[in-house]
Amino acid sequence: MKAKKVLALMLAGAMVLSMAACGDEGGNSSAPENSGAENSDASSGGSEELIKTDVADSESEGELDYTYGEGVTFHSNEPVVYSMMYSDHENYPYQENWRLWSAIEEKTNVTFDLTIIARTDYEDKKSVLVNSGDSPYIIPKTYSEGQYVNGGQVVAISEWVQYMPNYQKCVKDWGIDQYLKVQLQADGKYYKLPGIWEAAGGGYAFMIRKDVWDAAGVDVTELEKTWTYEDFYEACKKVKEYTGCDYVISDYSKGDCLLNIVAASYGVAAGWGFGTLKFDHDKLEFYYPDTTDNMKEYLTFLNKMVKEGILDPESFSQDDDTARAKFFNGESFAMTANYQQLSDYTPNVTANFPEAELYMALTPGGPAGFPQMENSKLENGIMIAQKALDELGEEEFIKMLRFVDWLWYSPEGQMLSLWGVEGETYTMEGDTVKLDPGITYNGLNPGAEKKLNVDYGFAGGVFAYGGSSWLKTSKMSEGERDFNNRIFEYRNERPIDPPYMPSEEESEELNLISTPLGDATKTWIQKFIVGQADIETQWDEYKAELEGLGVQNYINRVNEIFQNNKSKLGY
Repeated sequence: MKAKKVLALMLAGAMVLSMAACGDEGGNSSAPENSGAENSDASSGGSEELIKTDVADSESEGELDYTYGEGVTFHSNEPVVYSMMYSDHENYPYQENWRLWSAIEEKTNVTFDLTIIARTDYEDKKSVLVNSGDSPYIIPKTYSEGQYVNGGQVVAISEWVQYMPNYQKCVKDWGIDQYLKVQLQADGKYYKLPGIWEAAGGGYAFMIRKDVWDAAGVDVTELEKTWTYEDFYEACKKVKEYTGCDYVISDYSKGDCLLNIVAASYGVAAGWGFGTLKFDHDKLEFYYPDTTDNMKEYLTFLNKMVKEGILDPESFSQDDDTARAKFFNGESFAMTANYQQLSDYTPNVTANFPEAELYMALTPGGPAGFPQMENSKLENGIMIAQKALDELGEEEFIKMLRFVDWLWYSPEGQMLSLWGVEGETYTMEGDTVKLDPGITYNGLNPGAEKKLNVDYGFAGGVFAYGGSSWLKTSKMSEGERDFNNRIFEYRNERPIDPPYMPSEEESEELNLISTPLGDATKTWIQKFIVGQADIETQWDEYKAELEGLGVQNYINRVNEIFQNNKSKLGY
């Protein structure tokens, strides 16, 4: 396994190169003739033509030097090395001798030439490498690809997916086409292979000290099925009265996680979810949600939570460790989290309170109903560098895509990436995965000496995302399965908002308005919540400031762009 760290000197040089590379439109190989590229041009018809699920006919299998296909392990007759960017997570730092690497090689005869980048630097250094044209072939762990589209340094992967049978099967069988529409760029193509789940995940919710809430007379397991945020407020008041705490909730992420969670039930945008317009599926138009009556109601509710000593105003300023310490030490009794965090935090809490029981409560409902927090089946994904096509040529490029197809999208590859090697790291008992008792992962075998991700490299964020519902639940504890089952039973999927597909020039035009508009909106949101501004007397002032910053012009321009593009999306 070849690996190299990204050095500051190389990156500095890449910054210089990127100035020339960004303006270089040469060297881009076209899509293959039988790819249907001419039919998926932005000027073509409905969305069915843009999101294709067909698979290319198998070409002269006897002439290929590798095996591939549905139910077939990718294996190259000759050893092959593919370069790949690798996000090195501090919780399970890269090891050259991980069993992961040898297991992939044994199956496929493929090894990696890794460019290893610390997770905390990954986005910045990825940007430099991609824009310079000097990135590795395979670029995983990509959340937003839009900034790379116009530079010509990444492949329009939608022009090549017909060579990826496992990927296409996932898209077709799991109804992924509606989610892929969101990734379409102004040219009607998409540039990232997303991680794909058969079903949406649990996402974030309120993690509570259930033992304390029970003692306060709050039956969360019954209430949560239909509770609204007003019901949640009343429940929190009981906890406050019982415990005498300063605040029931003290949160992390400068409040962004909490703001996002509550916003979903009010149909507005804040916190981690801020920055997007909402789409009215009846009127088929976009609107700015943060000047609506629902937004006023949302802010009024959160301000009430602060004023009455339920929500800690320091949630919007304290660092994450301080928020966690308050929960661990029994100063607060609820905070936002995902289930992995609940598993991670349990030992910290029970060390201080052995009788403590942590529970992931369903998010309350509001004016927008009872939505699931996670409404997409897509994860971060993989970009493929244009450099790979240029250097490998079409045939070898397709071969590499079929390796990617097997490792990230076939049931066999996904099982390997998550659980490892059968008979070594796990065994099967019927349809149940049994992790080796000497290995721990995700709350399983908590006293084991070895960790599946730290010591073996499996279940890591670069490879192990996406798969069937069975695979997803196979790694869950009984508590997490219960959490997901409650979500699917009592909460509803949110509709997927379409993209409006602005061109590069249109994006720049919109950014000139959206940046100051967003800054002002976020400032007012926090001031309203913590009481530095009065919602009743200053609401009109807030709306007037946004109008002065061009909010209506922004909405009009977005809808104009959407009207020009909506036929491409099937509207």
